[in-house]
Amino acid sequence: MTIKFEFITPSRILVGEGKAHEAGRLAKEFGDIALVITGSSTGRIKTILDAIQANDVMYLSFPINKEPTVEIIQRGVELGISSGCQMVIAIGGGSVMDAAKAIAVLMTNQGEISDYLEVIGKGKSLLMPGVPLITIPTTAGTGAEVTRNAVIGSPEHNVKVSLRSPHMLAKVAIIDPLLTYSMPRNVTASTGMDALTQLIEPFVSNQANPLTDALCKEGMDRVARSLVKAYQGAEDPAARIDMSMASLMSGLALANAKLGIVHGFASVLGGMLNAPHGVICARLLPPSMAVNVAAIQKRNKYDDSLPRFDLVARILTNHPDASANDGVAWVEDLGNMLEIPSLSRYGLKTNDFPTIIEKTTVASSTKGNPVTLSAEEMAAILARAL
Repeated sequence: MTIKFEFITPSRILVGEGKAHEAGRLAKEFGDIALVITGSSTGRIKTILDAIQANDVMYLSFPINKEPTVEIIQRGVELGISSGCQMVIAIGGGSVMDAAKAIAVLMTNQGEISDYLEVIGKGKSLLMPGVPLITIPTTAGTGAEVTRNAVIGSPEHNVKVSLRSPHMLAKVAIIDPLLTYSMPRNVTASTGMDALTQLIEPFVSNQANPLTDALCKEGMDRVARSLVKAYQGAEDPAARIDMSMASLMSGLALANAKLGIVHGFASVLGGMLNAPHGVICARLLPPSMAVNVAAIQKRNKYDDSLPRFDLVARILTNHPDASANDGVAWVEDLGNMLEIPSLSRYGLKTNDFPTIIEKTTVASSTKGNPVTLSAEEMAAILARAL
């Protein structure tokens, strides 16, 4: 059997409680002026900002209070260039990470952002490395600190699209579980379910490889034992560490293997519904698993991906005899326990299904699904997520 794959990561990954305060020392290696991308509130990251200043690095703040759009990215790029910023530092959730990755790489690549966007743009390749990027996540779920793509909204087109390139990888990613303690319960739930989806989908994808397999199995085990604990009590260090590690592992896995139908749908629904990405994934994951298993059994019950769904179930349930269907039930119960809302709460309707299915069929993530699903099978997934 021949094994061929590529594995790509940020130049450095630092993990540990309190590690975020090394950001200033590390930033100094890249220059004297930084563009710092943050969420709308910076109170809880003040000590990190102080550490940056203490190392004689001047910074300009660029706060964002929503998922990045083409317009937001363009403003960030213009600010970074006009201010002579030599690096970008991202401190926040997945939206902050995506904005920072896009801004850093577009600061060095000429042209309009639309030149490089998939679907709504020209989809040109980014040829130049971005300015040095340091990523410091404050949530545990997206893994965006170690991925090489950014999801960007285009309200004009009512869609979210991706900017992708190895040049978007961070020079340094710092994972400090202490920063996740202040996450609201609903954010802990939705980002945790995002991480779980990003561990299951690469594991069963048609591009899985031995390195991503190891990350996914370890990450799923950590989510299974700690997501509910993190949700129920913020002051649980072991659970917070587990979820930060699971998030990191999910990001490394999705960056080096494909995702699947859940993220194919999410890329479309994210532009249609005002729903958190993790909520969309959480509600789509159980029916997607069930429909995938049934489709594989129907088409080719000897397919290599089928035993992988059984293994997912055994890891999640911690039961050696669990089957794929047990895994589906466990994930569904988990979503209910975490009080994840149904997608109908955000406006999903059955008459939207044909358009959603048409767009999802050609989505990049869908291409990693272990089996090609029919329109009827995709509609069944959506119906169960209502």
